[in-house]
Amino acid sequence: MPRNPGMTDEKIIEIYKSGINYKEMEQVVGLTSTAILNIVYKHGEKANHKQYAGQPRKHKVNEDFFKTWTHEMAWVLGLFITDGCVTRYNSITFAQKDERILRLIAKYMDADYVINSSTNTPTLIINSKCIKEDLNKMGILANKSLNVPFPDVPKSFIPSFVRGVIDGDGWVDREGYVMNVTTASQIFAKGLQGIFQSWQLRTSISEQSSKHGNKLYRIWVKGNIDLLKLEKIIYNRASDNYVYYKRDNMLGKYRGNPQLSRDSRVKFRTNVSHALLCQIREIAKKHNTYTNYLIENGFKLVLENGFEKKISTENRPEDRIQYKTTYKKTLLEQIKLLAKEQKMNINDIIEYCIRLEVNRRR
Repeated sequence: MPRNPGMTDEKIIEIYKSGINYKEMEQVVGLTSTAILNIVYKHGEKANHKQYAGQPRKHKVNEDFFKTWTHEMAWVLGLFITDGCVTRYNSITFAQKDERILRLIAKYMDADYVINSSTNTPTLIINSKCIKEDLNKMGILANKSLNVPFPDVPKSFIPSFVRGVIDGDGWVDREGYVMNVTTASQIFAKGLQGIFQSWQLRTSISEQSSKHGNKLYRIWVKGNIDLLKLEKIIYNRASDNYVYYKRDNMLGKYRGNPQLSRDSRVKFRTNVSHALLCQIREIAKKHNTYTNYLIENGFKLVLENGFEKKISTENRPEDRIQYKTTYKKTLLEQIKLLAKEQKMNINDIIEYCIRLEVNRRR
């Protein structure tokens, strides 16, 4: 039975000392309990519990952490609901690419910093039956992804909780125009949308299927003004306990700076009115810019403000021609998603965006 990648003797001893029970230790390490004990004895370490014992020993962690509401606890809870896991045993785990976040979690929970580095994403392991039971009382159970509820968070701690949710499973457009949180739980999605609505943010929920056939729900906040409002709310009580780049994106720090945004461009072909295309090309020439940049301005206007009037599908232009150009990948994806949500033809939306920009430049 080969050990898992990254499992050195030193790492195995560190995990052993954390007090994880043998059943879970075998999964993390990739060795049998006998082999694990042999490594412990080889390095002159003292055994902490009997071989094959199923119960974990007491180890360093504040087992009352989830009993009292604080801004730190609310933030950690938000992270856990999106990026955490309740195991079948008496452990919980947090997975995060940014190990700084994992170290903060361990610090707040006064827990030993035990990381499973054998997985693609660093994972913090906390072993506590008491903490697991406290999470269970909030409705957060093993295999929680499909049915996790929106917890009953006291009003004053909701911003910190939402910040944790966004840090865990949120996506923020690099130019600060849209953001979303993805979840497989419909009840959680509706709860989060309700919070955004109470903050008077422009929000919506879209649905799609995962590769396994489960429904995924994306809760959106759209418009750079709304994202700035959201930023002020959720970072008001933050110290350094947040994912830095997500806040930067929300503030629009990379907006309008192609060297900083590093937003890849993709080719896309559509059919649009020839007359309308000529108008936008003339405007681009007059302002010494590119036609597709102006069309992207129209994309942003629609994503921020929605449609000023209903797009008619009955009187489509008869002079449509094929037009191929490049767009920012994230912007185009958002326009495609908008078309899917509104059950509209993307040609109609792109024409609408061009017309918006033409009228704005007149």
